[in-house]
Amino acid sequence: MTALFEHSPWVEERADARPSSGDRHADLMAVLYAASPDEQLALIRAHPELAGKAAIDRTLTEASTAEQASAGLDRLTPEEYAEFHRLNAAYRAAFDFPFIICVRLTDKAGILAAMDRRLANDRETEVATALEQIGEIVRLRLEDMT
Repeated sequence: MTALFEHSPWVEERADARPSSGDRHADLMAVLYAASPDEQLALIRAHPELAGKAAIDRTLTEASTAEQASAGLDRLTPEEYAEFHRLNAAYRAAFDFPFIICVRLTDKAGILAAMDRRLANDRETEVATALEQIGEIVRLRLEDMT
């Protein structure tokens, strides 16, 4: 079974404990947005870096492996890999969590451009953007299950 949220089953567990609105995605996102800032950060930090160590040593979740492959991140040139590594490091230094984007909705060039562009944001904006992107990832994972 596909985990909807990376290494964070608490989101689904809390949604299951509430009355359903009939919209699973909305119920899950309501739990996510009601979570404490520390819980939200923990969820963000549970995500792997794109084209990072977890991809190389094959410790990505099955869903993340497929999603990164869909954007071509499993077929990077040495130069592209170096650019991802540089931007991942810069992003983590700036925000203290990994860059998150719904890779299924873009490609390598789009991801790199977004990483570069989003480095100019403040931390609050990036936390909000990461949560929005997690919502898109979850929406697509839910669609895959139906």
